[in-house]
Amino acid sequence: MGLTWDESYLGRVRGSVGDTDTLLFVGARGVILDDQDRLLLIQRSDNHRWAIPAGAMELGESMEQCAIREVWEETGLRATSLTPFSFHTNRTYTNEYGHTYQQILMSFRIHTWEGELLRVTDESVDAGFFPLDALPGPKSAILDEVLTDLATFESTGQLILK
Repeated sequence: MGLTWDESYLGRVRGSVGDTDTLLFVGARGVILDDQDRLLLIQRSDNHRWAIPAGAMELGESMEQCAIREVWEETGLRATSLTPFSFHTNRTYTNEYGHTYQQILMSFRIHTWEGELLRVTDESVDAGFFPLDALPGPKSAILDEVLTDLATFESTGQLILK
């Protein structure tokens, strides 16, 4: 549906600087809760963890456009109304390939969307809506933090900054 890793901006930068330097990873994630308060998760094709649709920005995109594109690429759903609720800039992580990134990520609550959910895409091996008290595993390490941030935002109206 989208670019391959090698074609993406981050893939091209990683390819030119090598594996050892820490890169800035600028991206977005989209949180969808349906009318039954079930969370949309994808099972990632790379590590098989259950995660919120997310990914890196491409040149020329806004963070909102990135969230819309990533949700579409990973689920087949097109976000039509979304609100930012958290902005994280303080996390550095090393992935399973030994690449280290400092993340700059905006999380969006997606209120409305269109399309039919695709359970399998180039980036996911499964997808579905799950009750918050029965999320599948293994799950992404940041999932609980994102849901806590969303709950805090919804109760305070304040953008979460970390």
